[in-house]
Amino acid sequence: MIRHFPAIVGLAMIAATPVIAQDRAVAEGAAEKAPAKPSADDVAGQRSADAIRVADWIAGARDNGTLPYIIVDKKAAAAFLFDAEGKMIAHAPVLIGIAPGDDATPGVGSKSLAEIGPAEKTTPAGRFLARFGLAAGRQRVLWVDYATSVAMHTIPPGSPKEKRRDRMLSPTIEDNRITFGCINVPKIFYRKGVEPLFRKKGGYVYVMPDSKPIEDVFPRLRVQPFLGAGVSG
Repeated sequence: MIRHFPAIVGLAMIAATPVIAQDRAVAEGAAEKAPAKPSADDVAGQRSADAIRVADWIAGARDNGTLPYIIVDKKAAAAFLFDAEGKMIAHAPVLIGIAPGDDATPGVGSKSLAEIGPAEKTTPAGRFLARFGLAAGRQRVLWVDYATSVAMHTIPPGSPKEKRRDRMLSPTIEDNRITFGCINVPKIFYRKGVEPLFRKKGGYVYVMPDSKPIEDVFPRLRVQPFLGAGVSG
């Protein structure tokens, strides 16, 4: 979670290159050679069943309209970036809210960080129209849900005791819960992927739930079996 700046302004984006699927160390900018690009099956295998289902629905229903989108898979502690045509451009590990949960506490967006309790540090699930704007300190972030102060951005400076970079680079997902609710992503994913695609008009961010039924978070999924069904008789 990040503090608001009085006025939300601008939008910001990444050249559409094939899947930027470096491992966690390379994705964060570590000075080592990138491994071979994984196959589409390997990439899909990193996603939860809910994330795969939502990706199929978005592509089939064109729920994103003409905008790019990101699927944040909390269960896999990963984000998947797609262009407006539904082509996966990049994927990367993420850090998310320390507390499991799919709803933001009412009024949490107006609280200072010191006032936010442990159980309130959640990354809410849902479909969000995200745009770039300014946060406290004139930091430019991708606002996922401005009302609850949830943004996507790189790991903030400071707080060395939290070891956020180490958590992001670790091979496990259990230690990826550390933020106040914001979604931290690697610099290369953010600057070469998110910023170029979302700069002009923004895009959608679909955050998968921790425990809620997927159809409760994305009600339009209920009509997915009927998409493209022909009429006969």
